[in-house]
Amino acid sequence: EQPPTGVRIGVFVCHCGHNIAGFLDVPDLVESARELPHVIHVQDSLFSCSDAGLAAIRAAIAEHGLNRVVVASCTPRTHEPLFQATCEAAGLNRYLFEFVNIRDQCSWVHMNEGSEATRKAKDLIRRGVAKAAVLEPLQEAELSVQPAAAVIGGGIAGMTVALSLARRGFAVTLIEREPDLGGVLRYLDSLYPTGDDPRELLERHIAELVDHPHVEVLTSAQVREVRGYIGNYELLVHSERLGMDLPIQAGAIIVATGAEEFKPLSMYGYGQDPRVITQQQLEHLLRADSSSPGTVPAGRAGRQDGARDEPDLVPGAMPQEWNTVVMIQCVGARGEVRSYCGRTCCLTSIKNAMLIKERHPGAEVYVLYRDIEVHGTHFEDYYAQARDMGMIFTRYTPQDPPQVQGARVVVYDELLGARLGIPYDLLVLSTPMVPSPGARELAQMLKVPVDEHGFFLEAHVKLRPLDFATDGIYLCGSAHWPAHLDEAISQAYGAAARAATILSKEEIHASGVVAHVDEYLCRGCERCADVCEFGAIAFVELGGGAGLYCQPGQSTSRRVAQVNPVLCKGCGACAVVCPTCAMQAYHFTNQQLTAMVQAAMEA
Repeated sequence: EQPPTGVRIGVFVCHCGHNIAGFLDVPDLVESARELPHVIHVQDSLFSCSDAGLAAIRAAIAEHGLNRVVVASCTPRTHEPLFQATCEAAGLNRYLFEFVNIRDQCSWVHMNEGSEATRKAKDLIRRGVAKAAVLEPLQEAELSVQPAAAVIGGGIAGMTVALSLARRGFAVTLIEREPDLGGVLRYLDSLYPTGDDPRELLERHIAELVDHPHVEVLTSAQVREVRGYIGNYELLVHSERLGMDLPIQAGAIIVATGAEEFKPLSMYGYGQDPRVITQQQLEHLLRADSSSPGTVPAGRAGRQDGARDEPDLVPGAMPQEWNTVVMIQCVGARGEVRSYCGRTCCLTSIKNAMLIKERHPGAEVYVLYRDIEVHGTHFEDYYAQARDMGMIFTRYTPQDPPQVQGARVVVYDELLGARLGIPYDLLVLSTPMVPSPGARELAQMLKVPVDEHGFFLEAHVKLRPLDFATDGIYLCGSAHWPAHLDEAISQAYGAAARAATILSKEEIHASGVVAHVDEYLCRGCERCADVCEFGAIAFVELGGGAGLYCQPGQSTSRRVAQVNPVLCKGCGACAVVCPTCAMQAYHFTNQQLTAMVQAAMEA
């Protein structure tokens, strides 16, 4: 098919400061673009994304009657919405814009081959112009928005999100699978580096949540099913306390399920020797030591009302003496199974070691480490303070880790060049955080990804760190990755702000770049539904009218694919696997892709 008559294309080539013009011959690109079919106007600018650059595009559309725009500059991932909005402001449909990335694909990757990179940029611009000539205006679906949010997880991140949104006037439902709010913060004795009591922080948040008129708190509750799309989600939540399933309506969902401490069963005698505990169990000992010294009940500690308040804690008694405490870092982390750093382990160890020294000045505290990770100058100062207090830091290698031999920990000290045998009253294992139970099941319900360790995976680590690829769903805190308290709170405020951009609108627009079905060609094979990651394709019975693959005399009622334009992300996977070409993606149609291929062959 030929482009429609009256196509008038404007090409704008960006210098991008030194990023493009420092490696490519921009004047040559401009002259080359002038010779391309349907190109009416060509212009270069220092920064096309600047106010002056955008104003020049709007002025050229009006002056030259442009009905297609091609910008050759950096990456569409960051700048395409900006240029689309500029075209729209000039009266042009936003989907009559084509982006050509000559920075990432030319100047950056071929910076030592200027002439060849310039030639490649010419080819890319030629293909972009060929596609632009056959672009079609697209329409965006309008969606109503439910001005309410569902927050999954009642730790400090989840509570912060809920309060932030509630203070803005949005209704919030906070869903927590445990009987109590607070997450890991409930189990801590103090916070680093301030030494503040975490219970005071929790009590303030919980009191405000319970009293806030816009917040509904569901504890002992789990998400069973999630349906819908951005602006109109419906969650089915099972409440153990009420013994029933509750439907929750929400315009946005925030995942704040947190993480939990890894239990190093069968490692260093954990689970067998009552003197071998984890850092979280040490927190409980320190809390009991500061209030009422004595024995600590085995198993779970309980509150007066019988509700659970502590994890599986200390399987024995408070140590009679705190003469020697040994801490081993990176237990269960940075290995073949869990290759990541626990991030919070080092600072937790330093904090607890300092508390032991403060309360028992005569105690010797050994920290056996692979590497000490203290992020930021204030935490570096915290580490220096611990050394000044007399903590003994001994480095070991992963090839020669510490070993427990009887009542001693044996470790090779690289600095002394000798193997040490350290007797201990308490052996504390620093283990990483691992994803909360049910994280993978929740991810499947939400249709969002997790990484190889089970943590939730963001849409883009730099550009969309709090978003999922599925619109209207956000994440924060240790559900994403082990986070310090201040990081979890900062991310929670960020996730609340991202959700508010949706909840504050009465209507939102879905992208026009979606798949569509030619029902005449569709034979209902369901291959498209099998590859759709977003659940956007359903099959319906179509009555009336024949299809290409109907047999003579066959009933005209047949199953065909149907695309939900709200759920579809326009990825094109369905179009790739469709054997009859019934499925195509708007903005990347067969005609448009063929035009690009033909333009490439012209070279």
